[in-house]
Amino acid sequence: MRCILPLMTRRDSIRAALGAGAWRGFAQAAPTRFQIACMTLPYSAFPFDRALEGIARAGYRYAAWDTSHQDASGKRVPILAPDAPPKLAAELAARTRAAGLEPVMMFSTVNLEDPEAPRLHAARIEQAAAARIPFLLTFGRTRPGEYENVIRCLKHVGPLARQAGVTVVVKQHGGNTATGQHCVRILRDVGDEGVKICYDAGNVLDYENHDPIPDIEACWRDVRAFAIKDHRNWPKDEDCGPGFGEIDHYRLLAPVARAGLTMPLACENIFEPLLPRPRTPEGVDALARRAREFLESVTRGLQSTEALA
Repeated sequence: MRCILPLMTRRDSIRAALGAGAWRGFAQAAPTRFQIACMTLPYSAFPFDRALEGIARAGYRYAAWDTSHQDASGKRVPILAPDAPPKLAAELAARTRAAGLEPVMMFSTVNLEDPEAPRLHAARIEQAAAARIPFLLTFGRTRPGEYENVIRCLKHVGPLARQAGVTVVVKQHGGNTATGQHCVRILRDVGDEGVKICYDAGNVLDYENHDPIPDIEACWRDVRAFAIKDHRNWPKDEDCGPGFGEIDHYRLLAPVARAGLTMPLACENIFEPLLPRPRTPEGVDALARRAREFLESVTRGLQSTEALA
C-alpha cells in the first residue's frame, strides 16, 4: 500500500528555515514594524528632488539618502559632504519630509578602515541627529586588513551614536565586513549597543558567493535594518532588484519578522537583470513601485496569521 506523506505547511517551512531557536522568537514576539524604504541611489543619475518625487510617487513613505546626485547641469555632486554642517542635513531632511517621505537612513561614505573614519563618522552622526535620521549606514573596504582600525572607529563612535539617538549599522561589503558572521565578530569586539548590523544579502552572495540564508541565522539578533538588493550568478553575474534574483526573501526576512522592532528595508537596487537601466526617471519610478509591492507582499505574508497556523 502506498504511503502518502503530509505536505509541509507554511509554518513547517518557516520553522525549518529558522531552526528551533529562531522559531521560538518568531512565534512569540510582536511583529516587526517594517519600514519599506527606497534609497535615492537608484535615482543617482537624476536630481535629488526628482528622486524624492519619484520615491513618493512609487508609493513609499520612507526614504534613505544616497551620497551624490546629478545637479541641473548634469554634474554628479555630493548632496551632503562628510564634513558639512549639521544644519544642511536638517535642511535636506525638511525637503525630504516636504515630499511626503520620512528619512530613515543615510550613508557614512567613509570606509571603517580609513584613518579619518572616527572623526568623519562622528560628523555624520551629528548630521543624522540634526536630520532626525535613526540609522547611519557604514561598511568596510572590499579587501581584508586593518581590522584594528575598524574596531577603533566603532568603539569611538558607538557612545556618540547612543548619545545622539542614532544607531550605526554595519553592512556586508567584502573584506572585514564580508558576511553577517564577520559583522557579529566586529560587534562582539566593539561591545557597544550603538553599533548594530544592516544586512545586505545581495553583497553576501555577490562578493563572497556565500548563501545569505544560513548566514543571517548567525546574526539576525543584531540586525536592525536591511539594504535590499538581490543578486544573480546566472546567466550573468549581477545585482538586481528584490525578487529578480536568486535570494529567497521569505527565508531572508523570516528570522526578524516578529522581532518587535522598527526596522527599515531600504531598497538599494531595484533594477532588472539582463536589461539596460531606465534612461528616464519615470522608468525608475516603475521599478521602485514594483520593488515596494514585492516587499509588501513578502512582509504581509510572513506576519499573517496564516504563517503561524
